[in-house]
Amino acid sequence: MAARDQVLISVDEVARRIQAGDPITVLDVRWRLDEPDGRAAYLAGHLPGAVYVSLEDELSDHTVTGRGRHPLPAGSSVQAAARRWGVSADHLVVAYDDWNRVGSGRAWWVLTAAGLTNVRILDGGLAAWRAAGNAVDTGAVDPQPGDVTLEYEDLYAGALPTLNADQVAEGAATLLDARPPERYRGDNEPADAVAGHIPSAKNLPCTAVLADDGTFLDDDALGRLLADRNVEAGDALGAYCGSGISATVPVAALAVLGRRAALFPGSWSEWSADPKRVVVRGGE
Repeated sequence: MAARDQVLISVDEVARRIQAGDPITVLDVRWRLDEPDGRAAYLAGHLPGAVYVSLEDELSDHTVTGRGRHPLPAGSSVQAAARRWGVSADHLVVAYDDWNRVGSGRAWWVLTAAGLTNVRILDGGLAAWRAAGNAVDTGAVDPQPGDVTLEYEDLYAGALPTLNADQVAEGAATLLDARPPERYRGDNEPADAVAGHIPSAKNLPCTAVLADDGTFLDDDALGRLLADRNVEAGDALGAYCGSGISATVPVAALAVLGRRAALFPGSWSEWSADPKRVVVRGGE
């Protein structure tokens, strides 16, 4: 299977599987920085059979301290949530959102890191689904409980690579900053107390890996983005953002190219909260 097909799935393929009654669990993960609760939007219209997933409550663990604004949840919590969503061992899991693949990227990363191997991001999200003329349903979905068993309890040391702040400070990877350029430069900072970026980080906004229609760029275009940032084929790569959410989008884009990039889960919210960490402002 091509690397792209291990990360993404098209709206046509999802529609075909739903119509055929294939074992599939569809997760609606609507979240954005200015509207973290997407349940109302979900209830107003979602893919047939889709279950709402709260990024704040089910894909993060706010009881954890010192690891940024959206600490990773424990594997046991993810497993319990996945069973509530109806995920079973034989199911394909498809996550989608309506904002720059951020919510679905987080779901893809968390579930894959917990040990699930058959998770896909709906390429183009809800807009692509609607653009293709597919129907949406309204109201909540109450699925039959699933029986999936996930392998990893500690997602910081799970099936996908991560970086901690000390490794970032030591230069363990070429670091990509997935935030918008103005946040990278430190022109403004809407969420954290300190503005700027981590030393040596290269700005690759999460939106840069997407085409105008919200689908992921083709392999050649993704390769050019890396070349423009002097990223070499053998470089170890890492990604961060504000709090480990939007950085999952470039991590997914790199996985499309067959490249593994480590996520710094605490991201800028963890780094900037420590007065010992160096902060850089301005361009590269």
